[in-house]
Amino acid sequence: MARRWMNDLTWADVTPKSLYLNRRQIMAGAGGLGAAALAGPAVAQEDLEPNTLDQITSYNNFYEFGYDKEDPAAHADAMVIEPWSVKVDGLVDRPGDYALADLLDGLEVEERIYRLRCVEGWSMVIPWNGVELADVLAKVGVQEGARFVAFETTVQPEVMPGVQRGVLDFPYVEGLRLDEAQHPLTILATGLYGESLPKQNGAPIRLVVPWKYGFKSIKSIVRISLVEQQPPATWNLTNPSEYGFYSNVNPTVDHPRWSQATERRIGGGLFSSRQPTLMFNGYDEVAGLYEGMDLAENF
Repeated sequence: MARRWMNDLTWADVTPKSLYLNRRQIMAGAGGLGAAALAGPAVAQEDLEPNTLDQITSYNNFYEFGYDKEDPAAHADAMVIEPWSVKVDGLVDRPGDYALADLLDGLEVEERIYRLRCVEGWSMVIPWNGVELADVLAKVGVQEGARFVAFETTVQPEVMPGVQRGVLDFPYVEGLRLDEAQHPLTILATGLYGESLPKQNGAPIRLVVPWKYGFKSIKSIVRISLVEQQPPATWNLTNPSEYGFYSNVNPTVDHPRWSQATERRIGGGLFSSRQPTLMFNGYDEVAGLYEGMDLAENF
């Protein structure tokens, strides 16, 4: 697949497929230990061992299917993803309900190997396949006055235990500033490891914004809206003192309940050395988006 954007990560850095699928077993030994309790000495982010698909698909946050990490893998298979359409509305030239194939038709699918940093203090490296969100927005036509992009996840209560229990207010919603959405790093992913996106990881289409904490990368998208005002974001609405709208990876701004200065790489073992967390997750090319902003206040 084509690669219009290049970075310092290669397949040698990727979380092995088996580990991505088996994150539940990897994390099981943690028991009730918090992030601070697991913190060992921090080491530089170098000589990374590959991650696996097993790690990525069995230890996952997808609250529609429950709040335990193994719940998505246990329940998501029942989610209906065919047929799939995405409503595009708001300040666009060509609004409508697009079949997924039509929305992506003619766009270049690329492989992007990105770091993923969870707000909970763990990380991995994932090879995504997808298209740049900017290309999708150009296809539908962004109108003058649009300043933000809002996203909404599917709600299928009959197969989503988390929706039935009301873990959060659903549908799950997220948002980006327009310049964030149009940045070349921002993609709509349709696969990983060269395969179709697993349901528990947001099939058939999800957002990936690698310099932000993982919960910003909304899964199973059914609506994209171009709007003038800052849109709601589920975790920001639920607890704004802990989850900001921007949620950029920032080692100098701690979560109220744990430090964000270091992270534990999935696949490195329960008591392996922690790595220093990098500003913007190492994607310094986005720094210009926030020039002049107080990133502690606008966290």
